[in-house]
Amino acid sequence: MSARNDWHPDTRTVHTPVPDLAGSRPLGVPIHQNHLFAFDDSDAMADSFAEPGGPYVYGRMGNPTVHALEQAVADLEGGVGGIATGSGMGAINAVLLSLLRSGDHVIAQRCLYGATMTMLKILAERWGVEVTYISGEDPAEVSAALRPNTRVLYMETITNPTVRVADLPAHFAVAKKAGVVCVVDNTYASPTLCRPIEHGADVVVHSITKYISGHGDVLGGIAVFADGEMRHKVWEFANELGPNADPFAAWLTIRGLQTLPLRVRRHCDNALSLATRLSGHPAVSSVAYPGLAGHPDHKVAARLLDGGYGGVLSFELTGGREAGRRFCSALRLISVAASLGSTRTLALHPASTSHRQLDDAQLAAADISPGLIRVAVGIEDPEDLWRDLAQALDAAG
Repeated sequence: MSARNDWHPDTRTVHTPVPDLAGSRPLGVPIHQNHLFAFDDSDAMADSFAEPGGPYVYGRMGNPTVHALEQAVADLEGGVGGIATGSGMGAINAVLLSLLRSGDHVIAQRCLYGATMTMLKILAERWGVEVTYISGEDPAEVSAALRPNTRVLYMETITNPTVRVADLPAHFAVAKKAGVVCVVDNTYASPTLCRPIEHGADVVVHSITKYISGHGDVLGGIAVFADGEMRHKVWEFANELGPNADPFAAWLTIRGLQTLPLRVRRHCDNALSLATRLSGHPAVSSVAYPGLAGHPDHKVAARLLDGGYGGVLSFELTGGREAGRRFCSALRLISVAASLGSTRTLALHPASTSHRQLDDAQLAAADISPGLIRVAVGIEDPEDLWRDLAQALDAAG
């Protein structure tokens, strides 16, 4: 059998490494639901407290099923290892809190997932971590924002909810030259479309709740590392913080991972179809989707993303906030719900939901307008989706 490195990522998602048994091996990863592991040698037990990936001792520090997920996603991302957590924010917080201390400085994109922006605000207000926001449109912004105490550059492959795509390699090159750790949230793209470590990222985080698990029945997160030393540093801190993943959630995620490439391509095809048709609708003033030729980041996205432009689009209604309320209330097939990456299509009004913690000035700075609608496109028939969108747009006026 050829080495895994020779296999296409589509093949590796199906063939998740599983432990060998006596004379045979299971074709699926077993669920190790227990959290305690016994030793015959007390020295071996002591050693297990020191390193990730060694003998298992306690569920908060590692579990065979969780470790299988960590290995599988790290393999797809091109990292040396991962740390799975109970939510996407668990992964983000484990990384940020382990890398930062009072007096440090972070450079972050201006538009990020709302909970990430809230966490950066908490770090600034409570712990004295300075934060400078950049648009992500020009790497020179990173150079201008650098300080002697800059420790982290934080970006998203595709921003939430405005679906902008920054030139990650160019931004990372500036930051890494100054010794800054580059962290990127790759949730919107998934490893199917982008592998940021190949472009210079040090840490990649995911909400595996979304595309990686893919069926709307898992809450989880993961951080993948390009360097073993940094992984060990975050692992030690995460052990004390306690955001560890549940084994059953890890098992469900491994199950979903096997169809990731198939699902992501369908998400992308459906999103491009809907974005194209929305662009010509009179109730829509603008559509944001990187797959459209008129999108400001289309050329960057075509170079950075592999095989599609993502499953999320956003559009601006001509009637503003009230039109957004009417639109969401009129949807019948599409669910009004948070999250994304599920087989179902979901829609929400960011200004009043996912980014409700931002005031009007902060919303404007993040390019989130009152009438913006985000649609996380599922894998249903595209004509059914369009009919629902069209009737809701008519109701929005």
